[in-house]
Amino acid sequence: MELDLYHVDAFADTIFSGNPAAVIPLPEWLPDELMQNIARENNLSETAFFVRNGAYFDLRWFTTEGEVDLCGHATMASAHVLYEHLEYTDSVVIFETQSGRLLVERENTFYSMDFPAWPVQEIQVTERVAAALGARPERLYMGHRDMMAVFETEMQVRNLAPNFHLLAKVDGLCIVCTAPGINHDFVSRFFTPDVGLPEDPVTGSAHCMLVPYWADRLGRSVLTAYQASARGGVLSCEALSDRVKLSGQAVTFMKGVIAL
Repeated sequence: MELDLYHVDAFADTIFSGNPAAVIPLPEWLPDELMQNIARENNLSETAFFVRNGAYFDLRWFTTEGEVDLCGHATMASAHVLYEHLEYTDSVVIFETQSGRLLVERENTFYSMDFPAWPVQEIQVTERVAAALGARPERLYMGHRDMMAVFETEMQVRNLAPNFHLLAKVDGLCIVCTAPGINHDFVSRFFTPDVGLPEDPVTGSAHCMLVPYWADRLGRSVLTAYQASARGGVLSCEALSDRVKLSGQAVTFMKGVIAL
């Protein structure tokens, strides 16, 4: 059996930037163990698998350590593969996922994703979190699955050097650190030691928390965001009641074949 594999850089307009994802279209679902082994072999932050289901596409995401319930950049990468490589022509791609129905629309060279908005609840800033991050945030929140630490300045976020051994022991699957931006409305970094990747380059799902928070704090629904990882990535964002709209570009780095 052979499977096509696409390596796509999402939230990027050139290769070697944004967040890389592997995308594997399937005629039918493979065993979970096999998909997990493929994701581990790919050794990227996410591998997306999708199967056509009538007018929709069932979509699942795997890190090197396990399946996750939402991944933004691999969703964008999957839509990119459909439009650029599989001759998909409808105006909107509809994905059925563990996080419900997700819509991706291509607008010129941009992909716009309709995602759920995740509320956050403020919690106490603990010494454990401050020690793990190597800096004390101004505020701390718990969201749907991840923790969010808010700092006063962009440079504090850029200069963070976490202790990943300690960070893996704090509550939540991952932790996003954010602050007001200098050239963008807000900046962030996303640390993910529990899923086999110390820092994720550009994280769509994190903005399900970030966009509602910053829209409320800044009093504006349309925002620009920059994820200040080594690769970096820009997101155009909009808060829409209980949804968020995330937009960016994607480019194909490589196409290959998996021989099973």
